[in-house]
Amino acid sequence: MEKTVNNNLSRRFILGAFAASAITAAPTFSKAAGFLRGAGNIRSLNLISRRTGERFKGIYCIDNKYIPEVLEEINFVMRDWRRNETKSIDKRTIDLLAASHNILNTDEPYTLLSGYRSAKTNAMLRRRSRSVARHSLHMTGQAADVRLSSRSVKQIYRAAAKCSGGGVGRYYRSNFVHMDCGPVRTWRG
Repeated sequence: MEKTVNNNLSRRFILGAFAASAITAAPTFSKAAGFLRGAGNIRSLNLISRRTGERFKGIYCIDNKYIPEVLEEINFVMRDWRRNETKSIDKRTIDLLAASHNILNTDEPYTLLSGYRSAKTNAMLRRRSRSVARHSLHMTGQAADVRLSSRSVKQIYRAAAKCSGGGVGRYYRSNFVHMDCGPVRTWRG
């Protein structure tokens, strides 16, 4: 059963924001650090948690102003579901997810495999797999592991790497891409 997290934004507010922004074309993302500056800067995210079925689909930033209540909803969907712990997800990671999703030109939501991880969850996962970092950026809310059924790992990886917004790892055997807002780097897991 799919649960949906609803934005607490009125239809009037959203329509007003669009009108005030005078959007003339869809935004493009060339570099993560320079996301959508200026008029018409509307950022949205679409993802579903593989483990909980919870979904977020909506606008989280308008004209470079992040919407705190909406970010809380994203934090909830991206929480450590094993311990039911929430942490603020770094806005740069959210922007990287949104930008790469836009480049991929799909309406399909990302399937979120892992967002925030508590230190205890990370330690447990490290005992099971050598590919889990001891000082994982998941523990600071700065990383996400995602997949899309309509796009290959290679396609998602290339889109994320094109943003130059942080670390991007491709995991072909497990069929996911890791994105984080740490130093710009790429790897193959």
